Amino acid sequence: MKTKPDLSFWKLWNLSFGFFGVQIAYALQSANVSRIFTTIGADPHDLSYFWILPPLMGLIVQPVVGMCSDRTWNRFGRRLPYLIFGATIAVIVMCLLPNAGSFNLSIQGAIIFGLIALMLLDTSINMAMQPFKMLVGDMVNEKQKGLAYSIQSFLCNAGSVVGFIFPILFGAIGLANTAPAGVVPQTVIWSFYVGAAILLICVIYSLIKIKEWPPHVYAEYNGGADTSKEKGNANLFKLLVNAPSTFWTVGIVQFFCWFAFLFMWTYTTNTVAIKAYNTPSMESVVGIKDGDKVYEGKNILISNDALKDVMIVNHGVAMAEGVEVNNVFYPATSVVINGNDTIVSDHKIVLNDEGVAKVKFNEMLSNVSSVAVNGKTLDDSSFVKVKDYISNLQGKATLTVAAIVSKDKDGQTVLEDAKNYDIPQAGNLAYETKVVLNAASKQYNEAGNWVGLLYAIQALGSVAWAVVLPRFRSRKFSYALSLILGGIGFISMGYVTSPYLLFVSFLLIGCAWAAMLAWPFTILTNSLKGGNIGAYLGLFNCTICIPQIIAALMGGWILHLLSTPGELAPENLMMVVAGVAIAIGALCVGFIKEGKKSDDEMKVQETPEISETL
Repeated sequence: MKTKPDLSFWKLWNLSFGFFGVQIAYALQSANVSRIFTTIGADPHDLSYFWILPPLMGLIVQPVVGMCSDRTWNRFGRRLPYLIFGATIAVIVMCLLPNAGSFNLSIQGAIIFGLIALMLLDTSINMAMQPFKMLVGDMVNEKQKGLAYSIQSFLCNAGSVVGFIFPILFGAIGLANTAPAGVVPQTVIWSFYVGAAILLICVIYSLIKIKEWPPHVYAEYNGGADTSKEKGNANLFKLLVNAPSTFWTVGIVQFFCWFAFLFMWTYTTNTVAIKAYNTPSMESVVGIKDGDKVYEGKNILISNDALKDVMIVNHGVAMAEGVEVNNVFYPATSVVINGNDTIVSDHKIVLNDEGVAKVKFNEMLSNVSSVAVNGKTLDDSSFVKVKDYISNLQGKATLTVAAIVSKDKDGQTVLEDAKNYDIPQAGNLAYETKVVLNAASKQYNEAGNWVGLLYAIQALGSVAWAVVLPRFRSRKFSYALSLILGGIGFISMGYVTSPYLLFVSFLLIGCAWAAMLAWPFTILTNSLKGGNIGAYLGLFNCTICIPQIIAALMGGWILHLLSTPGELAPENLMMVVAGVAIAIGALCVGFIKEGKKSDDEMKVQETPEISETL
């Protein structure tokens, strides 16, 4: 077997440059998915379930891409065909996902659209990411692998920082950071657009600059027969059975680490919004209840002798029927008090600058000097109340729960997926509500942008700590210490109320991140002998995917246990759970038994090998 030739710095750079664009896409996904789903109306107790898809796709895609690319040869190469296909899908989906709330869909429809887009995005990112990992193993000799992985690590972290801070940058140049309820702000939408463009440029650059070895040359430098003709009898089950014990002991540590980080990606935005930005909460209407029965829906209309298909709940917001002044009721589209203070507009109660409703239904207003209804000032302005549609209902009524309510070109109301329910006594009706963060508020969207900056701080902290890690004499000690520091960062994040003090929390989390990206794959590859490296790396990525799937399934249940009915879900406490989980991972480092390396191998292992997330 021939020794692989030394490659110039720029050839090593070209092998990994595409990682920059792929990591921008991944950073935008990880920092903004919870924000997007919260904005379009997802229940906070359901947020973790949406995060099942990314690791599930990684669980399926990574091993398959690893095994298939080990055996693929065509005119485009061995690894690059998977990059071409994955990146193409990623670019398309990145232009669609942030618009989930802009297609005039119902909340349920927007969430389903977002879930499909998220599934496709994560699948394509995984497919585009794997080739860069494997190209280093295919074409770089042992002496230069340290440098190659260092370049890859730099590009990964640089891409992360760029992706994370995009919303802040676009806000700084004037793009709107708030939007109507249910619609994702322009700062986020354009971040995905520009990220998609950069990914496309990086992939085109990679295709031009990377020239994979043909099968016979690959065989000369990597040993064995021409892999294009190799059939082999190995399968995933046999590989697992024959996996070294290091595969499993490192996997235990991986379980608790990735369990914790799934909670970070799921709950960080709302944690920061709650603790550091004092984001106002609001009551969201989830349905209309009639005694013990609840008619759930975000769009609900009512009909009776006096009303005909009148919208009483619009995308989870209870609508105002009018205003009562000195015991006289006035139907109203808009209500203005004290000359210029609009409290009702288009049948909706107006929010103040802090994102809090200016008035509440059926409560007497104070300090009112004048009242104007639909532009006409009333003579009397005493005893003023804003009235909803159901507080004074009597007799029979019909409720219509519709998935989508829209207007046709003639201005007529169009209902889709609608169900009618006859109510014998409408006087028993009441709103079924839940308390959620006001995702349309200025504070929430400022918090969402700040989270991107915090993730960038984490990436920078990871880069700095990665330089320190090889200086420890004991790899296991540095691994455990890094995870303990990360646990402290997670727990502190749940209680810190200053946006700037959160920098410390995320620097500590960056220490854990650096160790998680470096040591597991380094320890594993030192214990692997022979072929099927791509397949084993794909299988080992399952120790990243499976704990995230379990965390996603358990997240809503844990949050329910920590929640008090009728109050805002304490998502900040999920950071404490994450901190405890990663601390358990630190204790499990003691179970790892590292493989022995020869003196020659020690000399060429200049820096830790770098893995990347799914």
